[in-house]
Amino acid sequence: MNIDKFKHQHIDILSAIADLRKLVQSGITDHADDIAQRIIAMSGIIKLHLAVEDRVLYPTLEASGNKRLAGMSQQYHREMDGIAGSYLGFAAKWNTPRQLAAEPESFRTEANQVLKALYERMQREDREFYPAIEAV
Repeated sequence: MNIDKFKHQHIDILSAIADLRKLVQSGITDHADDIAQRIIAMSGIIKLHLAVEDRVLYPTLEASGNKRLAGMSQQYHREMDGIAGSYLGFAAKWNTPRQLAAEPESFRTEANQVLKALYERMQREDREFYPAIEAV
């Protein structure tokens, strides 16, 4: 199975997180418009990535006949449900400049938690899951 598209999407998402981090460090209130726009753009990439995982990657691996990959796929899928739900809730809450400017420190705290979990998950996929898929 060719997973190059998944890898490229990870690069795009990680780049978007890094850009968002720079904006936040420059001042949430001062850059609320740009932060909101970045969250919306990043959400589009993440939603596409999740949809393709759900519709193609996980089902293909689970039907592959490879018990190890099928088990990994089920585990990663279950774990991603919680991470995805947290991210989508975060994005829905913080996608307007007004909300960001009204509660900048709440945004910072929530962004640190949610984006860290997302970042760590993608790193784990890149380090463990994708190499296992490519090895078959």
